Amino acid sequence: MPADEALIRRQMAQPSVLRLHRALSRLKSTVTLLDTGAHPDDESSAMLAALSLRDGVRVVLLCSTRGEGGQNAIGPERGGDLAALRSREMEEAARVLDAGVTWIGHGPDDPVHDFGFSKSGVDTLRRWGHERVVERLVRAIRTERPDIVIPTFLDVPGQHGHHRAMTQASREAVELAGDPAAFPQHAAAGLAPWSAAKFYLPAWSGKSASYDDDLPPPEATVTVQAGDRDPVAGATHAQIGQWSRLAHRTQGMGVWREAVPSPWPLHRAYAVPGMPAMETSIMDGLPATVAALADAVDGIECQASLRTAQAAIDRAIAAWPDSDAVAAAAAQALTAIRAVLASRPEQAAPILDHRLRRKVRELEQVLFVASGLDVRAFAEPAEIAPGGTFAITALHAADASATEIALAPRLPGGWAWETDSATGEFRIHVPDDAPITLPFAPGFDPLGGNGLASVEVTFTLAEVRAKATIDLDEPVRVLPAASVTPASDAIVVNLARPSAPRPLGLRLQSLRGTAAAARSIGITAPAGWESSGPGSVEVPGDAGVASIETVLTPPTTAGLHEAVVTVDGQPGWSVRRMNYPHLGPVVRAAPAILRLRTLEVALPDGVRVGVVGGGSDRADAWLRQVGLAVDPIDAGTLTGGDLGDWDTILVGVFAFRTRPELAAATARLHRWVRDGGHLVTLYHRPIDAWAPQSTPLAPLTIGHPSYRWRVTDPAAPVRVLRPDHPLLTGPNPIGDADWAGWDKERGLYFASGWDPAYEALLAIGDPGETPLQGGLLSGRFGQGRHTHVALALHHQLDRLVPGAFRLMANLMQRA
Repeated sequence: MPADEALIRRQMAQPSVLRLHRALSRLKSTVTLLDTGAHPDDESSAMLAALSLRDGVRVVLLCSTRGEGGQNAIGPERGGDLAALRSREMEEAARVLDAGVTWIGHGPDDPVHDFGFSKSGVDTLRRWGHERVVERLVRAIRTERPDIVIPTFLDVPGQHGHHRAMTQASREAVELAGDPAAFPQHAAAGLAPWSAAKFYLPAWSGKSASYDDDLPPPEATVTVQAGDRDPVAGATHAQIGQWSRLAHRTQGMGVWREAVPSPWPLHRAYAVPGMPAMETSIMDGLPATVAALADAVDGIECQASLRTAQAAIDRAIAAWPDSDAVAAAAAQALTAIRAVLASRPEQAAPILDHRLRRKVRELEQVLFVASGLDVRAFAEPAEIAPGGTFAITALHAADASATEIALAPRLPGGWAWETDSATGEFRIHVPDDAPITLPFAPGFDPLGGNGLASVEVTFTLAEVRAKATIDLDEPVRVLPAASVTPASDAIVVNLARPSAPRPLGLRLQSLRGTAAAARSIGITAPAGWESSGPGSVEVPGDAGVASIETVLTPPTTAGLHEAVVTVDGQPGWSVRRMNYPHLGPVVRAAPAILRLRTLEVALPDGVRVGVVGGGSDRADAWLRQVGLAVDPIDAGTLTGGDLGDWDTILVGVFAFRTRPELAAATARLHRWVRDGGHLVTLYHRPIDAWAPQSTPLAPLTIGHPSYRWRVTDPAAPVRVLRPDHPLLTGPNPIGDADWAGWDKERGLYFASGWDPAYEALLAIGDPGETPLQGGLLSGRFGQGRHTHVALALHHQLDRLVPGAFRLMANLMQRA
C-alpha cells in the first residue's frame, strides 16, 4: 500500500490509550516463556495472546525454519522469496501478541531449513544436523533465559516430522542448557548455563486438515484459558490470536472465532526440583512478579526495594488511563529497580539481573508512551549501497510532557554518523565493506531495536531519565549499487528440437540516489556453453533502468549447469522486490545466478495448450521453454469465450480457489472435455473450492488429512500400474530414469477415492507405507479426457528435473 496509507493505518490501529495499556500489561509478570516450533505459523496464538496480553508473560517465539518449503496461498513466491515473506509475517504476527521472535534457522541456504514435508523427526534432525539444532536451541535458552518452554506439537506418529524434531530437540536442549559441560563455547559469548524451570507438552490433539496424530495426547496437568475478553480490545484472547494468525496470509491463516471458552490444556513433562506437584497455573512455583523476586532472594538488603517497586507497579497499572499518574508511579518503580541492580549481591544475579533489566526496559517504555513523545523515524533513502550515505530523520510530538529530549541513531559497528546542524538529520556513512542485507534477521523484539538502524530517544519524565528505541518506518537495507536480473532464472533447451542460440535479456537497475554509471556486464558460461556479450551498458542513476541482451549457445549434450552474471567484474546480485498490504515492502537480494538445463523432450505434434494459472506455479513458462504453444486463458474467455482454440487446458495449482471464475465455468469445461478436449488439473487441497462431486468430470475426492495422502520421499519407488497407457508411452516413453532426481517429495493431496471412470496409473508410497494410487488419475469422458495430477510436477519443473518435463509434455497431448 502507499506509504501514507500505511502510516495512517498504523496510527489508527495504535491509539495511545491502547499502547499505554499494552505497555502496562508487561509489568504484571517477570516470567519468560519460550514457545518452540518449526515454521512461521506454528505458534499457539490464542494461548500466547492470553499469557502475554492478559498475564504479562514475556513470550518469545522460537522458530527453526523460515517456511521456504511450504506453499504460498497469495502469490507465486516460493523458496527463498517465500522465506523472506514468511519471516516478515512472523514478525507481524508476533507484534500482535507483543511477543519476541528468535530464529535458529538462518535462511534457505542454512542447513536448518524447510525442506518440505517430513513424516519423521529422526530423519528431520539427521538432515538438519541433530547436534547443530540442539546447540542452537541451547544457545537460545541461555540467551532468552525462559522459565517455561513449550513446543507447539507432540512428537507422535501422524505429525509433521519437522514438528516432531523440534519437540524432541527442545526437550534435549532444556536438559542440556543448565549443564556447564554442554557446549562450553557459549561462555565466550557471555552466555551462562540456564535451567528452565518447566517443560510442558500440548495436551490437545494435533489432528487437523493436515495432520493425524496416531496417539492420544498426554493427560492435562494444567489449563490456560484464552476465552476471556481483553478489556481494551473488546475481543477475546482467542480472537486476538486470530488477529495474529491473519498475518500468516501466505499460508491462508486467520479464521473468525466466536466469543466462546477457549481452554488450552498442557501436560507438565519436566520440572526442576522445588516446583509444586499440583498446579492451577503454569506460573505456580515461579518468581512471577517483582514482589515474588523479593521472596526468592530472602535475606538480602534489596528485598525492601523490590517490594517498593511492586507497589509502584500496582499503582501504575491501577492508574490507567491517567498518563500523569501512570508516569509518576512508573518512575518510582524504575528508580527502585535500578537501585536493586546497582546494589544486589553477586549471588542474587542469576535470579534478578535478566528479569530486572527487562523490567527496566518495560518501565521505560511505559514512561515513553505516557509522555506522549510518539516519535517517528525514517531513513532517506532506506536502501543504500556499500560506501554510501543516507539520512535519518526523527520527529516527535511537540506537546509531549517529557523534557531534555535527546535523540541518537543506533547503528552497526563501523558505521559513522554526524548531525546536520541545519536540519537536525543524522547523516550516516555506510562502510565500503558493509555486507549486502539479507531478509533473514536473527530475531525481533517488540520493544524496538530491530533492523540495521534505529533511533534511541533519551528523555526525562517524572524526574527520571529514561530511554526508548524506535524502529524506522522502513528498515535500512544495504543493497548493490546496481541489481542485475535475468529475464528468466533458468534457460531450458530442448535438444529434441533444432538447436539455436538462446537470447537472454538482462535488466539492470540502479539504487535510488546513485549516479549514472557505465557498467560492465559479463556471463561466466560453464563448459560447453558459449556466451557472446553482453558487454557494457550505461545505467541511469536514481533507480534508473537499462536493458542489455546476451546470447547463449548451448552444447549438444544433456546436462545441468550454472552461469554467474557479473557486474563490473564481480559476481552480481539480483534484487527481488515484493509488496503485500499486510507486510509492506519485502526486499530480497540474491546472487545473480542463471541455471542452464539441456534435455531431450519429445512434444505432441501441433498441440495448443491453454492455461488457467492459479498463481502458485510456473508450469506454463516451462512448457513454453521446451517448445509447446501455450496461451493464458482469461476470465472472460473461460466463462463465455470460445475454448475450441485449445486441445489441452491446464488448470494450475490451487486455481479453483484463486480463480473464482473457474467454478462458474465448470459446466463449460465439462462440455469442452466431452467434445474432445483434454483437461489437466494440477493438485488442489480440499479447501481450494474443490467440490468432489461437481468439480471433476466424475466424483473424485482429495484425501484428508493430507498427512495420510502424500508421499514425502522424493526417491520413493514408483510402480506403473498401466504401462501401456498413452500418457505414459508417448510421445516420451516414461521409464525409471524419469523418476530419478526428484526434489522434496513425490506428491501431496493424493486422491483418496474416485469414480471407476478414472484409472490409476501409478502406485507410490513412502518406505514402510501402503503405496497410494491417487497421484495420477485419468479417465475418458465422451470424446475427451480428464487427468488429475497430485504429483509435485510443478516443483520438479522449477528444479529442472528432466523426467518432469517429459511427463508433463505427455500430459499435454490431445485427448
